[in-house]
Amino acid sequence: MSVDLSAVISATAQWLLRAYPPGEGALSTALAEAQARQAVAVAAWLRYPTAVDASLLNVVGPGGSGRLDWLAGVETAEASEDEYAWRTWVDEVVASWAACLLADPRLAASAASAVADSEHLSGMACDFRRLTDPDARDRQAAILLRHPDLLAPIAELHAAELHDRLDQSSAEAA
Repeated sequence: MSVDLSAVISATAQWLLRAYPPGEGALSTALAEAQARQAVAVAAWLRYPTAVDASLLNVVGPGGSGRLDWLAGVETAEASEDEYAWRTWVDEVVASWAACLLADPRLAASAASAVADSEHLSGMACDFRRLTDPDARDRQAAILLRHPDLLAPIAELHAAELHDRLDQSSAEAA
């Protein structure tokens, strides 16, 4: 049974979608959202691999989107109280890791494999195909969300930690 990381996953995916908007139309919006949510879910499950980790996050909070907003050039000066509230649940490390996964499907496949046997997916089957093997429609819908150059300032924040985590997961599986 997955510990509730839904607030962090939802807020961080929302932040990515606002910083890197999808193409025009409802289908593009839905496809981009699916990709963002899959990337953020995998990143969150890697970052907070146990129920204890996730519970501690829910107690202390993830830190918010302040530095991410600044790096991505997202304007929040006139944000409403409701707008500000969800931004407090954005997790910078999870957003950075998700950006890494969106920019590199091979890395995404490695990450999805690493969380396959995690506490969060215990007894559940998840298909991360939109993240790990995006088709032409997925790529077109999320052209900004998957653009490595645009994602670089966010991805580079914590990329080394993601690679370390994935290396540890590979070593544990061997």
